[in-house]
Amino acid sequence: MPPLVLTGPAGMPLLYGRRLRSRRPPSATLSPMSRIRVAVFPAAGLGTRFLPATKAQPKEMLPLVDRPLVQYVVEEARQAGIERIVIVTGRGKNAIEDHFDTSFELERMLEERGKNGLLDQVREVSELIPVSYVRQKQALGLGHAVLQARDLVGAQPFAVMLGDDIVDATVPCIGQMMQVYERRGNPVIALQEVPRAETRQYGIVAGEKVEERVVRITDMVEKPAPDKAPSNLAIIGRYILPPEIFDILEETRSDVGGEIQLTNALKTLLGHRPIDGYLFEGKRYDAGDTLGFLKATVEFALKREDLGGPFREYLKGLKLD
Repeated sequence: MPPLVLTGPAGMPLLYGRRLRSRRPPSATLSPMSRIRVAVFPAAGLGTRFLPATKAQPKEMLPLVDRPLVQYVVEEARQAGIERIVIVTGRGKNAIEDHFDTSFELERMLEERGKNGLLDQVREVSELIPVSYVRQKQALGLGHAVLQARDLVGAQPFAVMLGDDIVDATVPCIGQMMQVYERRGNPVIALQEVPRAETRQYGIVAGEKVEERVVRITDMVEKPAPDKAPSNLAIIGRYILPPEIFDILEETRSDVGGEIQLTNALKTLLGHRPIDGYLFEGKRYDAGDTLGFLKATVEFALKREDLGGPFREYLKGLKLD
């Protein structure tokens, strides 16, 4: 059987590969300039870097000051104009669903006790944005997690947002990327310059700068050694992807660890269409790392109007060796 060529507007080829399964409409029938309305949030990981704290609770529910990590990312999506979130969960992640659900007993108790400020905060969480859930039964990699959201996303471009990366920015990071997508029409991956000694912790891209903050990506390497890295431009956990990535993920082989890597699928996509890297404005915290989580906690607390002053005075009084 010859390879199937899918075409978008003006007959432009979008994907070469095997035939799509007939039960789903061809992804490429939608214009690549469709507005980004849905974001996928993979949250099925085991959180091993935070053991034993994550033995019985999701890493995504660890509090950054007084809000769980997952809420920061959901709020970023909402502020950017995204209309719906798909959270990919796994075993032991029910607390995430409970957090965004209505808590009748808690709300009634707060109302009866006249704690209206807290009541408003609790209700605001459950009313943030419509949330759907899908299970990843085994932790088989980021690419596999994204693939689980296929039926809930449908044939439209979408965002992927990782909770390990908390970005403090005036304009939401994913919102900045949506502006690039709407202007240029290509998939967009968030990038950040990192010390070359740290390249083995990230996916690293090669590319050429085409605008002030936009890089046209020419290659991607997963966690290269510093002497093998093509640059110091690291992939950060924000993506805007076309729906045909699902077909590619289905054909992507697992790595030696048995996981399907999103980076490998993106390399395949890069062979068929341009992908933009975007050096976002803002400060990124690696909240999936213990030290990064602590740094984020301190800096976010210092920015709070109600906590910043007293906390700053406390830190000044510490006797540090």
